[in-house]
Amino acid sequence: MVFRRAFGATALLCLVAGGAGAFDRPPSDTFMTVGAPTRQPFGHFDFCAREPSHCAPRPAGSDPGPVTLDAEEMDLVAGINLETNSAIRPASDLELYGREEHWGLPVAGRGDCEDYALEKQRQLEAAGFDPADLLLTVVRKPDGTGHAVLTLRSTQGDFVLDNLDWRVLPWRETPYRFVKRQHPTQPALWQEIDEHADPVVSAMRR
Repeated sequence: MVFRRAFGATALLCLVAGGAGAFDRPPSDTFMTVGAPTRQPFGHFDFCAREPSHCAPRPAGSDPGPVTLDAEEMDLVAGINLETNSAIRPASDLELYGREEHWGLPVAGRGDCEDYALEKQRQLEAAGFDPADLLLTVVRKPDGTGHAVLTLRSTQGDFVLDNLDWRVLPWRETPYRFVKRQHPTQPALWQEIDEHADPVVSAMRR
């Protein structure tokens, strides 16, 4: 990609919150606690109906476990996050499709939050990351509105690629309340995220 060729790994490390050290600290709270199955977002249900291959269950035992990120992979993740955020212009589903909720890849360089997340998921999978480590995730912003990001699972913790932030952040360093994310090997199945070991957050109808 143009951005990575122009800037290289050293400059891109600063795009990951905390630099190289951010991928080197695995306290327990750097990993999301996922719980029971929960309601699939309506927009993702519709996306799966249109793109069944994207949501097909993977064979039992196909999850290799979280990736261990090296400097080159950090470069790749940071570059894709920044480049995608720069390349896509924000546009609502109402503008693009005439309806409130439509999940899909960006259209003519335009899209909303889940479109950014799907594009980053697509690019990282094409670059060699295992799909089990690239999980669409629903959160609530501080104002209570719903938002979609991409979670990258790694042995160093769970990281968030967000269209509203140019950095790749450990999930605990984002301003969000995490609601649910995809199952690693059953992409149409979503699981609750329990942030505080309290009663699980309620499912959000999107």
